Amino acid sequence: MKTREEAIRYCLKWKNTYEDYPFRDKNWTLIRHKENKKVFAWIFKREDYIWINLKCENDWLDFYRQNYPSIVPAFHLNKDHWNSIILDGTIPDEVIHDLIRKSYNLTK
Repeated sequence: MKTREEAIRYCLKWKNTYEDYPFRDKNWTLIRHKENKKVFAWIFKREDYIWINLKCENDWLDFYRQNYPSIVPAFHLNKDHWNSIILDGTIPDEVIHDLIRKSYNLTK
């Protein structure tokens, strides 16, 4: 996964989700739950890459940060609960998909 479109398309596969652009800055795409309006994916371009902020279980935050150089403390969100995934091609799609699924479930 490398593009904004791929990230949005994958996130929208999850049940009862929708795409939102609540800010004047159209760089930010939010994917939300329809029921509670909570965001589970923040998608944006930064430093020539697409990034996705995803909620993560506290016990796993450091595991991902230590094992994947392109997973860092979340840009612009609480670093104790969120990671940023930089879509630079170095993280296997299976890992990205799993992190999206976890974020979806944590924000339900």
